[in-house]
Amino acid sequence: MTLPLSRIAVLTGGLAVAALSLSACGAATSQSATTPDGKKAATASSATDFGGMDALVAAAKKEGTLHAMALPRDWANYGALIDGFTEKYGIKIEVENPDGSSQDEINAVTSRKGQDRAPDVLDLGSSFALSGAQQGLFAPYKVAAYDDIPAAQKDPQARWYNDYGGYISIGCDAKRVKHCPTTFKDLLKPEYKGQVALNGNPTKSGSAFGGVYAAALANGGSLDDVQPGLDFFAELKKNGNYTPVESTPATVEKGETPISIDWDYLNAGYADEFKSKGVDWKVSVPSDGRYAQYYSQAITKDAPHPAAARLWQEYLYSDEGQNLWLKGYARPALMPAMEKAGKLDKDSAAKLPEVSGEVTFPTEAQQNKAKGVIAQGWGKAVSG
Repeated sequence: MTLPLSRIAVLTGGLAVAALSLSACGAATSQSATTPDGKKAATASSATDFGGMDALVAAAKKEGTLHAMALPRDWANYGALIDGFTEKYGIKIEVENPDGSSQDEINAVTSRKGQDRAPDVLDLGSSFALSGAQQGLFAPYKVAAYDDIPAAQKDPQARWYNDYGGYISIGCDAKRVKHCPTTFKDLLKPEYKGQVALNGNPTKSGSAFGGVYAAALANGGSLDDVQPGLDFFAELKKNGNYTPVESTPATVEKGETPISIDWDYLNAGYADEFKSKGVDWKVSVPSDGRYAQYYSQAITKDAPHPAAARLWQEYLYSDEGQNLWLKGYARPALMPAMEKAGKLDKDSAAKLPEVSGEVTFPTEAQQNKAKGVIAQGWGKAVSG
């Protein structure tokens, strides 16, 4: 799929919400949300299928809780989304392991099937959404705005759909780094010894996966050939520039990761967040490795709170939810439709980085191939 770059996204990353108490084993979930006429939330494929939004809201309020994972409050303005949902519906959102990865979410779904501590909803890197759907882990559900989501950004069976996206960028602490890098080529310079980090492990993290893909594009690779990206990080490791410390807001503040390859919406959010803390965080979208990707939403097939899970999706794809992502520097999937309908937050949209040209997204086959190559080669590339 090819889209104008003005239609792609931006984000932010970090703090916890409520930590979900864990036990050695969880009780089986009943998935009991049912309307008076016998319609079950666990099998509802839309709000209409469950009897309408009023019925869905009532059932979700009765459940009273939503379990989620890997949603930092300062990632794409998730704090505002979580607070907005709770304020609107009175439903508590419990976020376990807020700094976790897409793979952590998939692992929790498979290992906790039938347990009440399984995650209800998932926010996944697109490659993980594709593989999760192939494994039959998600429940088909069409939000009210499903038809407005571009066809190439949703599963035809509605098992997942894109929510927000962004460009791979290079963030830099200008007070610690004399000359901030703006390209992947720059990152190889000796002056950046021990300073270049990724936000996670590319075998588990969607943002780090995107970082390797972008590096491949910057070094003669393509969407069909991610190996040059692994070779690039191997070279960074060999010359001492790459640090295995996974970047977070905390590591940036401490000076442990003064240069971070991450989504632009995260790095842009850091820039705002760090102003009051004396960190001058600069953000560049590298011209030699321009790569953009969306994250995706999915509902766990065996969600312990099926009505709340579906209502959360409806909230995220409402005008309110989409504009809250936009305020977090992430361009939402419904941005084109909302712009056309005059419902887009124009002030927030005007703050997004401008990147000319077009971006091509990898196909499902290309992503699966890249995942396999990275899974086999990442450890070797950065070991030693």
